[in-house]
Amino acid sequence: MRCWFIALLLATACVGAEPPAAWGNWPAWGDQGDGTYRNPVLPADYSDLDCIRVGSDYYAISSTFQYSPGVVILHSKDLVNWRILGHVVTDLTAIGPEMNWDRMGRYGRGIWAGAIRHHAGKFWVYFGTPDEGYFMSTATDPAGPWTPLHAVMKEAGWDDCCPFWDDDGQGWFVGTHFKDGYKTWLYPLTPDGRDLRPESRVLLNEGARREANKLYKINGIYYHFFSEWKEGVGRYIMMQRANHITGPYTERRQLSHVQRDAMEPNQGGLVQTEKGDWYFLTHHGTGAWEGRAASLLPVTWVEGWPVIGRPGTDGIGNFVWSGPKPVAGAPVHEPPGSDDFAAPTLAPQWEWNYQPRADKWSLTERPGFLRLHAFLPLKPDDLRSAGNTLTQRALRTTHNVVTVVLDLAGMADGQVAGLTHFSRDSAALGIRQAGEVRTLEFRLGEKTIAGPIITAPRIWLRSEWGLAGAGKFSYSVNGTGFTPFGETHQLGWAQYRGDRVGLYSYLTQPATGFVDIDSFLYTYDRPTDQAP
Repeated sequence: MRCWFIALLLATACVGAEPPAAWGNWPAWGDQGDGTYRNPVLPADYSDLDCIRVGSDYYAISSTFQYSPGVVILHSKDLVNWRILGHVVTDLTAIGPEMNWDRMGRYGRGIWAGAIRHHAGKFWVYFGTPDEGYFMSTATDPAGPWTPLHAVMKEAGWDDCCPFWDDDGQGWFVGTHFKDGYKTWLYPLTPDGRDLRPESRVLLNEGARREANKLYKINGIYYHFFSEWKEGVGRYIMMQRANHITGPYTERRQLSHVQRDAMEPNQGGLVQTEKGDWYFLTHHGTGAWEGRAASLLPVTWVEGWPVIGRPGTDGIGNFVWSGPKPVAGAPVHEPPGSDDFAAPTLAPQWEWNYQPRADKWSLTERPGFLRLHAFLPLKPDDLRSAGNTLTQRALRTTHNVVTVVLDLAGMADGQVAGLTHFSRDSAALGIRQAGEVRTLEFRLGEKTIAGPIITAPRIWLRSEWGLAGAGKFSYSVNGTGFTPFGETHQLGWAQYRGDRVGLYSYLTQPATGFVDIDSFLYTYDRPTDQAP
């Protein structure tokens, strides 16, 4: 009891900070520049996180649903400052045809939670899709290239998987069959790690809408990490442990409270620093307009269990909003946003809505520009059915400004192009051409407001929003004076995804046209701009 009380005092002394008055009201976030950090460390949609350490480097992955490329790879030196290394899945059609631009049938589905591990000199990523099954890929460098996807299990109804290799080299795999009463099964892996041995599977638990599976071996004990859900209460983090990988898992402990005021942090990865400290990188499971943001919580070991956050008097963890950085002196990496399209490849923050049509976009046809060739959407005049919409995550900071410069010379009769917030209502400010006439247009869902005729060959489109997610569009024909246009609109959460800001071009009738994007400038309040 005395050891437990000392651990509780130490944990309480090391973390704190007052919570925001309401979720999302965080003028300060991430690295505070004084040796501390504030949550969230990434105030944008980085859902279904997992995290590992290899040497002095930390790597994380996040689910990407229908966006391409899929499974984003993050890198950090301190668990606070993260940069995007790349993605695992370059071609979503390796998962199935519904992920392609000509089908677009996986909104809210596609790539769900996965896990990243380092074994035998390689990085291994496994993930599931609710309709197609489980997949895996490997790489010697986490920045890629990653091997072509291999289907581990071709069966619908499974999610939230994780691999584990024991000291003897035997690999194991855990996943939940949510269509069969949320039964969580443990499978031996074949020696190459590419397939399961279903004849030897073991049932670990079932029910309670369990998900977020991870497997660990710590001090000779096997730990199965997961979350569960209770009617009228919410989702919380659990763990069970055993002396053998196959069980029996007779000991079970709740690691954190539901914490709806902190949007139910639950899915993530436990990681130990080189100094021996433990942390939990997590998403917030209840999404707001920014999606499911990422936070870092300290872990206190109490009686052989990793309590996540600040332990309460009941021994269960509570969310904390700040603490000392796990590694001092690591460089600051702010989330990327801007792109001048001068590089031979798109910047790593970009993700297409579904697998893009490769022959309808280019960075080389006009060097220094992104050229989007327009083609007909699957449904008439419907942005959510239009292929080759290019997006990136919208940050939830105090002040965000995106300005995009479009060259309109290549547009054709029946073409629409512009800047969008792509989520619940698909708000957009763009140009619609009819014959030789180009007209400014604001769209919010099914609502359209026509604006002035645009005769200039170039146009600047701008979006601004703040912590509340109230979006406002404006435009300019000279790049200096901007005129507001359209209605203030609420950025939204839909189909497990937060708001995206992006670029689009499509046709309303057969034609041949394109738009050239000169630049995409994204400025926002940095972590310490308004720190107390």
